[in-house]
Amino acid sequence: MDLFAAVDADVTISPLETVLVPTGYCIELPEGFEAQVRPRSGLAAKNQVGILNSPGTIDSDYRGEIRVILTNFGKEAFTVRRGDRIAQLVVQRYVRVTWEEADRLADTERGEGGFGHSGVSSFKGNNR
Repeated sequence: MDLFAAVDADVTISPLETVLVPTGYCIELPEGFEAQVRPRSGLAAKNQVGILNSPGTIDSDYRGEIRVILTNFGKEAFTVRRGDRIAQLVVQRYVRVTWEEADRLADTERGEGGFGHSGVSSFKGNNR
C-alpha cells in the first residue's frame, strides 16, 4: 500500500538532510508478520529522495505511528506536502529460526565468493 505524508505544514528537506515524516497510520500486525517500509521509485528517479534504512522494518509488537525516514540525496531542496505519496508498505510473513553452531558448512558451487559473485553468468553466447 502507499504511505502518504500526514504533515501539518509543508516540510522542506535540504540536500543531504534526513527527516522523519509522519503518515498518520498505526497498525497492529499479528505475531509472525512484519511490515516493510520501502522507497517509491518515482521519488528516487525524479527527485533523488529515498529511505535511508531501506527497507525499514516494523515489528509485530510496535504500536506507534509509522514514520518514514526520508533523505534528500539530491542537490536541490525537496518539499513534502500533506497527502504526498512518500513510501510503500509491504506486509510479509517471516519464519523464526533457531541457530545451531557448526564446525563446518556444506559446500556449494559459489563457496566463499563474496560481493559480485552471485550475479555472474558463465554464459558465453551472444549478449543481446
